[in-house]
Amino acid sequence: MGYKIMIADDEAEIRDVLRLYLEKDGYEVVEAADGVEAMDKIQKEKPDLVILDIMMPALDGYRVLRNIREDNNIPVIMLSAKDSDADKILGLDLGADDYITKPFGPLEAVARVNSNIRRFYSLGAGGNAQKAVKELAVQDLRLDLEACLLYRGEETIELTSVEFRIMRLFMEEPGKVFTKQQIYETGWDDEYVVSDNNIMVCISKLRAKLEHDGREYIKTVRGLGYRLEKR
Repeated sequence: MGYKIMIADDEAEIRDVLRLYLEKDGYEVVEAADGVEAMDKIQKEKPDLVILDIMMPALDGYRVLRNIREDNNIPVIMLSAKDSDADKILGLDLGADDYITKPFGPLEAVARVNSNIRRFYSLGAGGNAQKAVKELAVQDLRLDLEACLLYRGEETIELTSVEFRIMRLFMEEPGKVFTKQQIYETGWDDEYVVSDNNIMVCISKLRAKLEHDGREYIKTVRGLGYRLEKR
């Protein structure tokens, strides 16, 4: 996944269990045993999400959260044995994105991490999200994900909503062969029913829009599907 998660908790056993499950799920993990160490590592390690215990020595989780929110809107999941509504409301009011009560199942914690990462980064939430991608670039093409426009240099190539979704699919993984089913379900946002003609017409129109100096951008892979050439 490529995302870095920081676990700030004074209980080594909890850090060990969370690290085990998060690394198994593909995350990079850094740890902090108290609030001061947590603030130091947030500055140095630049984590993409923080799991933050409330009751920590040196600096409690609430104060760490206040410091984080002064200049950073990365997702923060509060972790605490305090389960009263007042404690949860305080954490959320200070800017926490989620709240997990101890004791908890590690699979639940990983699911919460996945959910917050997906919402904040993959869907582009947050004005200064570190990994929220706003533009994709392949060959001489640039796809603006916010304006839904395709560019070749200064030239604007306008796309329909279906064409935009298909180009995004291609440009996120250039060189990968996508089946007709994958293309249909992405482009038309619907379950695939044999619709080869729709796909062929759409790919043909995309090729016409992309045509430039005889260059082939979208290649047919016979019997498999289509791919966007990397170069």
